[in-house]
Amino acid sequence: MEAVLDVTDIDVAYGQSQVIENLSLRAASREIVALMGLNGMGKTTFMKAVIGLLPVRSGSIVVDQHDVTRAEPHARVRKGLAYVPQGRMVFPKLTVEENIITGLRSSRESIPESLFRYFPVLQSMRHRRGGNLSGGQQQQLVIARALASRPKVLLLDEPTEGIQPSIIKELAEILKAIRDEEGLTIVVSEQVLSFALAVADRVVVLERGKVVHSALRDEVDEQEVSRLLSL
Repeated sequence: MEAVLDVTDIDVAYGQSQVIENLSLRAASREIVALMGLNGMGKTTFMKAVIGLLPVRSGSIVVDQHDVTRAEPHARVRKGLAYVPQGRMVFPKLTVEENIITGLRSSRESIPESLFRYFPVLQSMRHRRGGNLSGGQQQQLVIARALASRPKVLLLDEPTEGIQPSIIKELAEILKAIRDEEGLTIVVSEQVLSFALAVADRVVVLERGKVVHSALRDEVDEQEVSRLLSL
């Protein structure tokens, strides 16, 4: 199956510190890939490199057959990438609706109504300020804002961080519904194995910027992955 996201042999460094070395990852249409690993193993660096917030020293990044390796972040968004960073960066003084509007590609566009179907709590709170939402609601808001650009590939960095277990389970179901209905490819970085197994079609584990385990969900060696996540 043809990859919608094709990252090949990228090297990424902070100054003289090499964080990612010869890392490749392909994600097909309608595939959810969970990128796992402890803090500091390269998950966030990978996300920032793909969206263009960090330069790659070598290698290539292709989105829907468009080479975006040297493109600016806004140009990558136009080619179909969307990124939800770690930490739920809502605009606290803007309403829910205004937050989502900032994700639209053009001021002439309207908010896709499907977003409120996926996240009904945002419909009832669309005129409430983003800063007044709970952590789980803010996470739904930033995902909805990213989806407003109608991407082909959604990058989610640690979406379960700091939210309660019931919301985590609900989030897994929402992401799968979005994948199925929108034909979206999703790459989600994660440390919680139960969430990764609930949402992903494939699990990839990073250690020191390299892939050390990769398997389809039904073939994942849970003991080995748990070991890698507890070193």
